[in-house]
Amino acid sequence: MFIMPIFIVIAFLVGFFIQRFLIERKIGSVEAYVTRFKEEARKDWIRERNEEQQRFKEELVRERERVDKENREKLNELKRLERRITDKDLSLERKAKLLTERERELLRREKDVLAKEKIVRAKTERVDQLINEENRRLEQITRMTITEAKAALFENLKKEARLEAAKIVREIKEKALKDANRIARAIVADAIQRCAVDVVADTTVSVVPLPSDDMKGRIIGREGRNIRTFENLTGTEVIIDDTPGAVTLSSFDPIRREIARLAMEKLVTDGRIQPTRIEQVVEKVKENFDETLRSIGEEVSLELGIIGIEPEILTRVGMMKFRNSYGQNLLQHSKEVAYLSGIMAGELELDTMLAKRAGLLHDIGKVIEAGIEGPHARIGAELASKHNEPEVVVNAIASHHEEDEFASPIAVLVHTADTISGSRPGARRESVEAYIRRLENLEEIASSFDGVERSFAIQAGREVRVMVMPEKVSDFKAQELADEIARKIEQKLQYPGQIRVTVIREVRAIEVAK
Repeated sequence: MFIMPIFIVIAFLVGFFIQRFLIERKIGSVEAYVTRFKEEARKDWIRERNEEQQRFKEELVRERERVDKENREKLNELKRLERRITDKDLSLERKAKLLTERERELLRREKDVLAKEKIVRAKTERVDQLINEENRRLEQITRMTITEAKAALFENLKKEARLEAAKIVREIKEKALKDANRIARAIVADAIQRCAVDVVADTTVSVVPLPSDDMKGRIIGREGRNIRTFENLTGTEVIIDDTPGAVTLSSFDPIRREIARLAMEKLVTDGRIQPTRIEQVVEKVKENFDETLRSIGEEVSLELGIIGIEPEILTRVGMMKFRNSYGQNLLQHSKEVAYLSGIMAGELELDTMLAKRAGLLHDIGKVIEAGIEGPHARIGAELASKHNEPEVVVNAIASHHEEDEFASPIAVLVHTADTISGSRPGARRESVEAYIRRLENLEEIASSFDGVERSFAIQAGREVRVMVMPEKVSDFKAQELADEIARKIEQKLQYPGQIRVTVIREVRAIEVAK
C-alpha cells in the first residue's frame, strides 16, 4: 500500500528531470542558432562594407579622371591664350619699333629744318651786307640820289632774291617728293599689315587644335589621300605647317569653314581618319548644321528678348554669324541695329520689342541662297512676310535702304540705326567684301559648265578646284573643260596674278560581298 505512492513520486521525479534535460538541450540548440545567425550577419555586414568601399574607390577614381580631364582642357586653353598673348606682344613690339623709327625721322627732319634756318639766316646777313656795300659804292661812284639808288638796288635785290628763291624751291620740292614717297610707302605698308592680320586672317582662317603633332601625319594620310578627300568634300584648304599642335583651315566662305572645323574636330577626337570615315563625318556635320544655326538664332533672340520668331527665320539669323558685309560681321551688325532701334524707340515711347525685331531681321535677305534676283531688302521683306512677321517689320526691312517708302516710325528708326552701325569708324572694310565677291564669282563661273558637280575657290582665289560627274565628263573632256573655264575666267573677271583651274574626275566602283 505504501509502494504505490513511492512509485508515483519516483515517476514524477524521473519525468521532471527528463523534461528539464529536454528543455536545457533545446535552449542550447537555440543559443547555437543565435550564435550562427550573429556570425552570418557579421560576415554579411563585412562583405557589404567591403563592396561599398570598393564602389566608393571606383567613383573616386572616375571623379579623379574627370577632374584630370578638365584640368588638361583648361591647361590647353591657357596655352592657347598664352600663344595669342605672345602674338599680340610681338605685334605691339613691331608697332613700337615703327613708332621709334618715325620719331627718329621726325628728329632728323627737325634737325634739317634748323640747319636750313641757319643757312637762310646766314644768307640774309650776307644779303644785308651786300646791300650796305652796294649802297656805299653807288653813293661813291654814281653819286645818285637816294631815290635812284634805292630803285637800282631794289631791282638788283629782286633778281638775286628770285634766283635764290628758285634754288630753294627746287631743293624743297626734290626733298618733299623723296620724303613723300618714303612716308607714303610706310603708311601703306602699316595699313596693309594691320588690315591683313586683323581682318583677312580672322575672316578666312580657322585653327583646329590637335592633341599631338603625330595627328598631322594621319590627317595627311598615305600619299595625301585623307587631306585631299577632306578638301574636296568641304571646299576648304587644309594648311599643315610647323605650328605645334594645330592645323589651319582656309576658306572665304565662313559656313564651309565652320563645317570643316566641326568635321575636323570630330575626326581628331575619334582618331579614325580615312576617306570613307571622312565622308561619313562631313555628311553628318552637314546634316546637323541647320540645328546648330537654329540654336544660334534662338540664343540671339533670347538675348534680345524677342519671342515668336519662326524656326526658319531663326535658322537664317544663325547663318548671319557666318556672313560678313563690307568686312563687318552680319550678326553683330544686326544685333547692334536691334539695340540701337530699341533704345531710340524707348526714348520715343514706341514699341521697343517690335523695333528690336525689325532691327534684327533688317538684313535677313543677305543670307538667302544665291540665284534669287533683286535687292536684299526686298528679298528679306518677302521672306519675313512669308513667315508671318508683322507688317511693320516687313516694311522696315524693305525700306531700310529707302527702296520703299517708310510706313511707320519704326522703319525710320531701323534705317537710322543701320546707318549709324555701318558708318561708324572701323565698322566696315569694303576690300574684304570685294575679295569675297570675286571668289564667289569665280565659283559661279566654274559651276556654270555642264557636267560640273561642285567647285571651290581656294588659295585666296589663286586656284579653283572643279569636281565633275564622271559619267558626263571623260578624261579627255576634263582637260578641255579646264581650258574653257580658264578662258571664261579671263574674259569675265579682273584679278591679280594667275588662277589655276584644277578639274578632278573621280570614279568609284563599289560591290558588296555576300
